[in-house]
Order: sequence, then C-alpha cells, then structure tokens
Amino acid sequence: VQLQASGGGLVQAGGSLRPSCAASGRTYSGYTMGWFRQAPGKEREFVAANRWSAGTTYYADSAKGRFTISRDNAKNTVHLQMNSLKPEDTAVYYCAAAQRIIVSTIRFSSSYDYWGQGTLVTVSS
Repeated sequence: VQLQASGGGLVQAGGSLRPSCAASGRTYSGYTMGWFRQAPGKEREFVAANRWSAGTTYYADSAKGRFTISRDNAKNTVHLQMNSLKPEDTAVYYCAAAQRIIVSTIRFSSSYDYWGQGTLVTVSS
C-alpha cells in the first residue's frame, strides 16, 4: 500500500481544510485508516482513525467536535475534514494504514503499517 497525502495549506484561525489521502498498490478497504500529526519540536500524535470492518471512528480529544474522518473505498481515499482550526493545529499531518489492529492500540503510531509523506497545515492567528 502506498499513501499520498494532499490538501494541506495555510488558513486563518477559525477556517477549514480538508486533507485527503489516496491509497494505491492494492485495495485498502479492509484496513484501518488513521491521521496523525507532528508539530515542530513535538512527538507525532494521534488525530483520528476509521475502522472499516466495524464502521467506527475514533478521535483525539483535541479533534472531537471539530474534525471528521471519512473514507471513500471506491476511490481508495480517506479525508480529514477540519473545521474551526486553531493555531495549535499547525503541524504536518500524516495518513497511515493498518492491515490488522487492536482497538486498544488504535491511537499508537506503532500500530500502523504504512505511512504517507505528510501534508503541512498552517493555521495563522
């Protein structure tokens, strides 16, 4: 599986962005798809994930109510709709895929097998 993230950019606080992640190489419909982010000088952190098999989604507390993860299996694409953006959301956003995952570890980057190259999101105050 190869992942290609896009859709980052510069936006003012309160604005919206919708990064996307396109998968290629094989069908990823059975995979868990996740979004992580890494701000300068900080560790990579979990943002959101979607388990296709169970139809469930998971969010970091910082993302709840503002971000929505969705996927289009027909197009092998996963999106992260980000609303009400804050300067502290500034980071490189990475998409990731896991073929098999234990739900209790869904927030850990080590649980994911494949990673995209990242897309930069900058939120100005």
